[in-house]
Amino acid sequence: MLEQPPILTVRRRFERAPADAVVAFARAESAQVADARGGGGALGHRIQALPGIPFSGTIVGSALTCETGPADVLAALAALDVARPGDVLLIATGGWTGTASIGDLFAGSARNAGLAAIVTDGLVRDVDGLARAGVPVFAAGLSPASPAASGPGTVGLPVTVGGVPVDAGDVVVCDRTGVVVVRRAEIEATLSALERVLEREAAEAERVAAGQVVADAVRALLESDRVRIVD
Repeated sequence: MLEQPPILTVRRRFERAPADAVVAFARAESAQVADARGGGGALGHRIQALPGIPFSGTIVGSALTCETGPADVLAALAALDVARPGDVLLIATGGWTGTASIGDLFAGSARNAGLAAIVTDGLVRDVDGLARAGVPVFAAGLSPASPAASGPGTVGLPVTVGGVPVDAGDVVVCDRTGVVVVRRAEIEATLSALERVLEREAAEAERVAAGQVVADAVRALLESDRVRIVD
C-alpha cells in the first residue's frame, strides 16, 4: 500500500526579482512589456482587473506562485505564510469556473501580508469586500460559490496561469490592460528591448501630437510598387 501523499508541497526559499528590475518595469505599460517580449508573456484575455478596486499606473512584483486545483483554496492560504511585501500572488486553478478561488477575507489577509496584487485564472467572490481590502485583483470572472480548503496544492513551484508558465521569482507586470510575465532568465534581454520600445513609442507619440495622420513608413509603402491601386 502506498503512503499517503503530502497535502501541500511548499518551496519557501526562492530568488525574487531584482529590485532595480521591478522599478524599471514599473515605468512601462503591460502592452509595452509584451512588445518587448516579442508579443509573448501575456496571460489569457479573460484575466482582467476587477474594476471596483482602485489603483493607478503599473503594478510590478515578484511572482509568488501557488496551484490550488479546482474548487480549493488551501495552497493560496499557505502561500500567505511565504509572502513578502511587494509580491504578486498567482493562483493557478486550471481555469476552474465552478466556484470562486478567493474572497474578501483572503484579500484582507493578503493586504496584511503586503501583497502588491492577486492574479488568478479562476473566479473570485465578495466584490464589495474585495474593494474594501484594497489589493488589486486580476481574475477571470465572478462567482458567489465558495471553494474548499482541503488540498492538494503547491506553493512556490512552477505553474501555468492563463496559458503562460510562471515560476516563483519571475516578474509580473499588471495594469488595466492585462497581466504579463517576464521569466527571470529573460529579465535583462526584455529590459533592453523595452528601452527600444519606449523610445519608438515616444517618437511616434510626438509625431501624432504634431498632427500626423499616416505614419511615414505606411506613406512610403502606399507610394511604392508593392501596393496596387484599383480606383
